[in-house]
Amino acid sequence: MIPPEPSSTLGSRLGALAQRLGLRGRAPRQVLERASQLRLPFTPLPEIADSICWQEGPPLHRLVELPRGALSGPVQEDKAAAHAMLVGLVTAEEQSLESFDLRLVDGLYNCQPAQCRYANFEAFASCEQCRKVRIISYKDFVKTISLALPRFLAGERIKLRQASWRGPRIFWTSEQHNEAFACAVAYARRRELEITLPADITHYKLSPSGIKQLQQHYHALAMPSATWSDPAFMALLLENGLPYARLSLLRNPGDPEVLLLPKHSAEANALGKGLRLAGAPDVVSYLLQLT
Repeated sequence: MIPPEPSSTLGSRLGALAQRLGLRGRAPRQVLERASQLRLPFTPLPEIADSICWQEGPPLHRLVELPRGALSGPVQEDKAAAHAMLVGLVTAEEQSLESFDLRLVDGLYNCQPAQCRYANFEAFASCEQCRKVRIISYKDFVKTISLALPRFLAGERIKLRQASWRGPRIFWTSEQHNEAFACAVAYARRRELEITLPADITHYKLSPSGIKQLQQHYHALAMPSATWSDPAFMALLLENGLPYARLSLLRNPGDPEVLLLPKHSAEANALGKGLRLAGAPDVVSYLLQLT
C-alpha cells in the first residue's frame, strides 16, 4: 500500500502545477477587479466634533481591553490574529495627582444627546437646561459643586479621562448632575476661583507603532452595514474562502464596521485593494489623521 502523500508536499506540487498552467495570480487579479467594481453605500468616517461630550469622538478607548469575542468571522485563528493587532493601537496610562485644578476640566464622559452640541462649559452653562442652576455667591458655588461632588469639601478624589484624539480636553467621568458640575466649573473660571482636588486621570493615546503594524499587515476598511447582505461582495468573500475578521466599534446601529483583511493572503490583499478602489474608507488613514 502506498502511504498518503504529505499535505505540504501535495500543496507545493499543486502550486507548481498551477504556476505552470498560468493559474497562479489569476485569482487575486480577478478578486481585485471584481471588488473595484462593487457599488456599496460607503460613507466617510465621522469627524470629531468640538464638543464637551466624550461620545462625540470615536470610542477607540474600547480597543485597550477589547474582548476576543468582539470580533466576528468564520475562523478563530484569523480573529485572534486581528485581535492581537487591534489591542496594540491604543495605550492607557493611569496618573494620580494630589492636586488638580478642576478649571482645566471641559468635558463630560456621560452626556445626554442634547448636551453634545456645546463646545465648552460656558456655552452649556448658558443653555436653557442649566438655567435652574443659579450661582451668585461662593456659598452658592459650594452648594452647586457639592451636588455633583458630594464629598467636595472632604477632598475626595475625582476621576477623569483624556484621549489624545480629543486633544487636551479633560472629561469628568460621573453619570449624573452634569449641569451642576459644568456650571460650577464655568463660574470658577469666570471668577478666577482656584478649586483643586486629588485626581485619578486615565490618559488614552493612539500608538504610532501600533498603527504602523496594522498598516503593514492588514487592510482595515470601514464597511457599511449593507455590505453583509450584498450578493456580489459575499460571493467574493466566501467563494474564495478569504481570511477576514470584522469589528463593530462605533456606537450606533447601522454604523460602519471595520473589515480586517490580512495582506499575507494574496486574495485577501487583492480584495482590500479592490475595495479601496471602490471607495471604502481606510481606517488606518483615519487613525493617522487623529494622531
